Amino acid sequence: MDTKTPLEVITGKNPVREALRAGLPVEELLFVQDLPDDIQELARQRGIAARKVQRNEMDRLAPRHQNVAARVCQGITWADTAQMLESAGAKGQEPLLVLLDGVQDPRNLGAAIRVADAAGAHGVVIPRHRSAPPTDTVARAAAGATAHVPLARVTNLVQTIKELKTAGLWIAGLEAGHGQSMWEAPLTGPLGIVLGGEDRGLRRLVKEHCDYLVNIPMYGVVGSMNASAALAVVLYEVRRQRQKASR
Repeated sequence: MDTKTPLEVITGKNPVREALRAGLPVEELLFVQDLPDDIQELARQRGIAARKVQRNEMDRLAPRHQNVAARVCQGITWADTAQMLESAGAKGQEPLLVLLDGVQDPRNLGAAIRVADAAGAHGVVIPRHRSAPPTDTVARAAAGATAHVPLARVTNLVQTIKELKTAGLWIAGLEAGHGQSMWEAPLTGPLGIVLGGEDRGLRRLVKEHCDYLVNIPMYGVVGSMNASAALAVVLYEVRRQRQKASR
């Protein structure tokens, strides 16, 4: 059964727009100036009241609010990995999950969720500990993707990896300078991609339980890239290999 974590306020035009499209339980909209026409129409269709507020009231809610906010009863609906696998099967697709091992920057977490949604991943797995909490900053960085991509929160990431392997997934750990180049690594079939934290990468036990490691070839001076950017590169290589295999 799904469990929900309160997220009282969502701010920013894109997150609010996607919350309305996804049918999240929005109690009311707040705005400083005129609402964008599409947001106003979405609210009208769902019978959601919109209230004009002073800028200082909006500023107290959150920074960079873009003059729009939504009060939401339950902001993020948590799924579990079994539901993610069932969703992939219902679509006739090979499962593709993203597992985050210690991504502690809220903006990186939000960006990773946004990337996962863009690449068509069937879910994102987030540890309860050593991970950024699901805050409004995460929702804004995800630009509304938290309303679309299933999220699971787990106590033990290693145990979750074991369960996914038993369910038939291969687990590939993304690690700079180690393992196979993503051009050569097998990234088709049921797959979980594990992304490490910003500073330490994959933890030792997590790395040991991956089936193999994958790296992104680097051609410049800097030896690594931002976590969410690295995830985007690898997920689209997964998509390229899958598209090629399906022909």
